[in-house]
Amino acid sequence: MSSLNEEQEPLPQEKPQKKDISRRQFLAYTLGGATAFMGAGAILPMIRFAVDPILHKKGEGDFIKVAETSKITDVPQEFTFELPQQDGWYASTATLTAWIRKDESGQIYALSPVCKHLGCTVGWNNDKAFPDEYHCPCHGARYTKLGKNLAVAPKPLDQYTTKIDGGWVYLGDIVPNTEANKEA
Repeated sequence: MSSLNEEQEPLPQEKPQKKDISRRQFLAYTLGGATAFMGAGAILPMIRFAVDPILHKKGEGDFIKVAETSKITDVPQEFTFELPQQDGWYASTATLTAWIRKDESGQIYALSPVCKHLGCTVGWNNDKAFPDEYHCPCHGARYTKLGKNLAVAPKPLDQYTTKIDGGWVYLGDIVPNTEANKEA
């Protein structure tokens, strides 16, 4: 037996061993990582599609310079203007038209030329049977000077929002006609 004074041999300490990875674990990690990578590749475009409208910056301005105020009279005149537009990666320019006039109080008023019946283009004073009216040559729709529907069309002509700045008329969005209801 041993006495207490004797020194005991220290127990050999085990060195930490590397834990070997089995083939099964290796395959599980590899397949899991590949699945996560491919899943992210499929989901990220969907997330981008949903979030993109929030991140999209608006254009420089909502109004387009169309005509000088000095050229506007109380008789409707047709003005053509260009609107730059971006469709994905394709940039183009749309050519639009507006009928612009001054009312009795001198306020400038602009109408869209698109007929509310089936979308044809209306003209001012182009039907001899109905002078001083907008007329649609496709199906005979007629409108007053303010755009109020008289025949065929179910609604009045739409109007543009207008802004006057520096002697120029600027046109903005097309909105439902509010002036046609004021007509007697």
